[in-house]
Amino acid sequence: MDQTTELDRFSCPYGGQEVTLSEVRYASGGMPLLRVRVRERHRFTIFDIDAATARRWGEGLLAWARTREGGTP
Repeated sequence: MDQTTELDRFSCPYGGQEVTLSEVRYASGGMPLLRVRVRERHRFTIFDIDAATARRWGEGLLAWARTREGGTP
């Protein structure tokens, strides 16, 4: 049986999307993946990504956020 462990859950202040981050381990084996689940009302977008992709995505998000600290667009 596949095992899913929720790591974080939060809502976006603009748009109200709910984001859930979970680790997924498949019963068939293989590497664990990070599941990024975005809920917009009744629609869901789900990405299962490996550690290298998660790192690159996270670094891109952090780089953008650093340019916006202090409220400057």
